[in-house]
Amino acid sequence: MRFSDIHGLELTKKQLITSVQRNQVAHAQLFSGVEGSALLPMALAYATYLNCTNPTDEDACGECSSCSKNAKFVHPDVHFVYPVSSTEKITGKDVISRSYLPAWREFLLASPYGTTIDWALVFGGENKNLNISKEESRQIIEALSLKAFEGKYKVMLIWMPEYLHPNAANGILKILEEPAANTVFLLVSPQKEKLLGTIRSRTQLMRIPPFSDEELSHLLVNEYHVDSAKASQLIPLADGSLRTALQLHEEADVNLHVMFINWMRNCFTHDFIALNTDSEKFATLSKSAQKTLLLYGLEILRDALVSGHNDGQLIRVTGEDKDFVLKFGKTLNTTIIDLLSKQISDAHYHLERNANAKMVFMNLSILFAKSFKR
Repeated sequence: MRFSDIHGLELTKKQLITSVQRNQVAHAQLFSGVEGSALLPMALAYATYLNCTNPTDEDACGECSSCSKNAKFVHPDVHFVYPVSSTEKITGKDVISRSYLPAWREFLLASPYGTTIDWALVFGGENKNLNISKEESRQIIEALSLKAFEGKYKVMLIWMPEYLHPNAANGILKILEEPAANTVFLLVSPQKEKLLGTIRSRTQLMRIPPFSDEELSHLLVNEYHVDSAKASQLIPLADGSLRTALQLHEEADVNLHVMFINWMRNCFTHDFIALNTDSEKFATLSKSAQKTLLLYGLEILRDALVSGHNDGQLIRVTGEDKDFVLKFGKTLNTTIIDLLSKQISDAHYHLERNANAKMVFMNLSILFAKSFKR
């Protein structure tokens, strides 16, 4: 992975390149940003640039031995740690990152913007709790105790460090704070607030911004061949995340926006029979579609909040969705919108933890109906 493989985000690329050119490479860096954005690709491109033997002012050369190996994710001085779970073939103390390297390389080549759900599907760990075990911390220390094979830097890239078992996190504190010379930790996390404070305090924060609307539009239309009109509908809901936009596109035939609008109407009229039917329908959706429905709801509420300003020019959704938002916004105030947003966020949290979907949506429907009475 090279910087040229990532569309846009030129200022971020320049900042990373400059740190190498000025010999100001922090030994422990926390890459933080939106899940499904350029978070992981940017860290991978940075790792490639660090050991390129013929870099330019804009990118790694892509031709030297180091770049060739990094392109295949087989560089001996670049180590990867990521959340895993047991499978039929891998159990016990073997449940560590290096046991899954072939699947990991496949994932990086095919889905560098992917999520933990995408990753679990690749290695066969779906519907299981992922983590980074205490044994993994021993592997990290062992790997970094060796001299670099051929690169200037030894790189330890930890993807989703929030999955570190507390004992694993504590096990790497010393080496994270005082690594050997030319050792670089790259922690890649979309939820840095879930990291132990002792981990965060030992790292230098590198914020990776989400894609702009223009950058996301270019990617969807030119690289993923999404119709431009459809792309314009997806972008307001994606929050700068390419993976979210693609997921929304994959689920377009489910008509989640229609479901949400009808659901809100039933909540507003307190039609609890219809709301029970809605909850049953939502429970039959895939887990990702359920979460996307809630994310769509948050975007609608955001637009409802700003709908009364500048003649609705701040509204991001288009077409029929915009017409609904303009009407919906007139029935709400800031207090209710804040309350509804919190309720949606709580429901999303419970779905993440495999709560009963019908119960989650029915409870949310009741809360919404009560809120509309205020």
